[in-house]
Amino acid sequence: MADPRGFLNTPVQHPVRRPVAERVGDWKEVYPERALLPIIQKQAGRCMDCGIPFCHNGCPLGNIIPEWNDLVWRGDWAAAVERLHATNNFPDFTGRLCPAPCETACVLGINQPAVTIKNVELAIIDRAWDDGLVIPQAPERHSGKTVAVVGSGPAGLAAAQQLTRAGHTVAVYERADRIGGLLRYGIPEFKMEKRHLNRRIEQMRAEGTKFRTGVAIGQDILASALRDRYDAIVLAVGATKARDLPVPGRELGGVHQAMEYLPLSNKVVEGDYVTAPITARGKHVVIIGGGDTGADCLGTATRQGAASVTQLEIMPRPTDERPAGQPWPTYPMIYRVSSAHEELDSIKGGGERVYAVNTTEFVGDENGNVQALRLSEVVFENGRFNPVPGSEREIPAQLVLLAMGFTGPEQDNGLVGQLGLDLDERGNIKRDRDYRTNVDNVFVAGDAGRGQSLIVWAIAEGRSAAAAVDKFLAGVSALPSAIEPTVRPLTV
Repeated sequence: MADPRGFLNTPVQHPVRRPVAERVGDWKEVYPERALLPIIQKQAGRCMDCGIPFCHNGCPLGNIIPEWNDLVWRGDWAAAVERLHATNNFPDFTGRLCPAPCETACVLGINQPAVTIKNVELAIIDRAWDDGLVIPQAPERHSGKTVAVVGSGPAGLAAAQQLTRAGHTVAVYERADRIGGLLRYGIPEFKMEKRHLNRRIEQMRAEGTKFRTGVAIGQDILASALRDRYDAIVLAVGATKARDLPVPGRELGGVHQAMEYLPLSNKVVEGDYVTAPITARGKHVVIIGGGDTGADCLGTATRQGAASVTQLEIMPRPTDERPAGQPWPTYPMIYRVSSAHEELDSIKGGGERVYAVNTTEFVGDENGNVQALRLSEVVFENGRFNPVPGSEREIPAQLVLLAMGFTGPEQDNGLVGQLGLDLDERGNIKRDRDYRTNVDNVFVAGDAGRGQSLIVWAIAEGRSAAAAVDKFLAGVSALPSAIEPTVRPLTV
């Protein structure tokens, strides 16, 4: 264990974000570079000898958290990153983007602030890159087997890296112009600068993974042809079918899905545009959806110079403390303030989070562009959201962003039909406990089979699917399998 009295003597400490006035003027990460290193050894020392580390149960990857906490406290950074990489291919991603269900399961969190596990993880990997400890791990021998991975988000990258290291020849196909999936074009730069993604891709190239961008399987290449060419296929195409809002005025100009909006700001940072084709500059912006994607839209609109931003959520405001029905060690639905929410006061025309409201109509101007949004307050009764009489009102809206989540993988791109894949009742690609679909050599990992979920689940599924593919190709596999997938019967 780490410091035996650390949890008694060391108060919790978090790194300080850059001042709001400074960070809203650029696209850099909200934390100063290496802000964790001065405080992290003592914070790691707060990890207690709890007997049963429930943080393991909270982490889908099965990260060996108490071990690397102890190693950081002792200053053995090389051993710490070795332990970290034993269960997680990309801690530089999860350390920045994961909501840390491990921390809500921390035993110390029963009656004290939990160990800052996510911060320790990020400090380990950033220090490892600084010290040159992250190097390519090329396979000792090649199997002669070939694997195509379709999709280059966290699940696809994790599966590809594991299978390459197992000795298979792996090609990753991505329909976008750059590798990374939602890591590239769904995550704003202020949450994760893309240099972290780029150096991981270069590591994978050095290990032997091949990347093919600008290729849409099912359109540019027939899915059946891909299956004939490769010994196995891993589908990691994500759950990119966005949930829509079919109310009057949906067709108006200025009403966009979040994933029509967010990638454009990343393309500005990449140098593809001088100004994003869809911008919040000088506009009254309304974001529908109170989750992480909505917060990403909020932070982006703030940096683009929105006149005002209002974020709407149909659910009531969460409580500040754990609800009685969500006890430790579950992940509670509590009121959280992201870095983007901290920046609301910096918006000149004002920023606001509004709960328990439902959008009823988009109002347009004479040119067919949205100019206002009508909403009403709601209460949840008998399993339904019912409007509160007399609560209807109208707010200005010149840009409306729909950030209400995703309903599953796209089904009109030719991939599903050409392969003859079965879908479950939720529209996800069906798989068994070995991540295999109803098509013999086709596997599925991540959100495409699981449904919209967290980056940590995507990496865990990518690693586990890789172990299943390796066993399929070689008869036996030494690759670790983090989890069994949540599955539904292949026959309904």
